[in-house]
Amino acid sequence: MWEMNGSVGGITAVFRRRLVPVVCILLITVLLAACGGGSVDPAELRGGETRRTLSPAYFTGKVAKAYRIAREIPDVIDSLYCYCECKKNFGHKSLLTCYVDTHARYCKVCIDEALMAYSLHKKGKDIVSIRRAVDRSFSH
Repeated sequence: MWEMNGSVGGITAVFRRRLVPVVCILLITVLLAACGGGSVDPAELRGGETRRTLSPAYFTGKVAKAYRIAREIPDVIDSLYCYCECKKNFGHKSLLTCYVDTHARYCKVCIDEALMAYSLHKKGKDIVSIRRAVDRSFSH
């Protein structure tokens, strides 16, 4: 089966014909695995915050709007990483955690992330798309 005579580098044409499809299949499999197949389960993005957010009535202006957004679309907001680093510094679970107390009131990053998420949500974007957009904008 593995003839060595008359072949380039000791590999016969039969061997090369069998090897090329196998290598191609392996390469495609590796590339698909590296790309993740493009499918992300939105439930895997959730931070797990279960506490109720503060009422927007306690705030005014842009801050009140951000608290209203957190209350209106908690599944989306809980799926976002907060780029003010409150997870690392305060143990927050997600951006939604910033809205269960007054943390977001004093944090431009938290407010801007919520406003961006809401705008994308209103445009019909799904949670995964919103997460990617927020990550691209705030992960600098």
